[in-house]
Amino acid sequence: MWIVFGANAFIGVYTFAGGIKFVSDLITGLPLGPWGMLILIQVILIILGMIIDIVGITMLTVPIFVPIIKSLGFDPLWFGILFNMNIQIAYLSPPFGYGMFYMKAVAPKDVTTLDLYRSVWPFIILQVIALAIVMIFPPIATWLPKQMIRPGRMN
Repeated sequence: MWIVFGANAFIGVYTFAGGIKFVSDLITGLPLGPWGMLILIQVILIILGMIIDIVGITMLTVPIFVPIIKSLGFDPLWFGILFNMNIQIAYLSPPFGYGMFYMKAVAPKDVTTLDLYRSVWPFIILQVIALAIVMIFPPIATWLPKQMIRPGRMN
């Protein structure tokens, strides 16, 4: 709860000081096309996942990135799926991957944290490949949700 409280306080001050608009203008001012921006956002999320917890990433980046994604003409549902895939990568990535700490708690005593750091990379690489596939082929991730929210469908 302290992390959530601290993140809320930081976001409040950050927003009041105009930080969201500043960062948004900074990112959209880069000489990248829409796909370059999307890739940059994914890289930023992966890097932040290595040093910040999931709640902090979400509270810090969603108010910045969602308006940018909408202005670039990308589907916000698709971006939400990409965002969650990045959060999963963050959950495993060293040095603050919570998944590794949970594994350390249940692993045999002879398994070191360094062993876990080494063993997680194949899974991170697979998740990055899956992220790239969903970026290249959005219907893989959006077909089912769009079937569930079709207009005129009876509830």
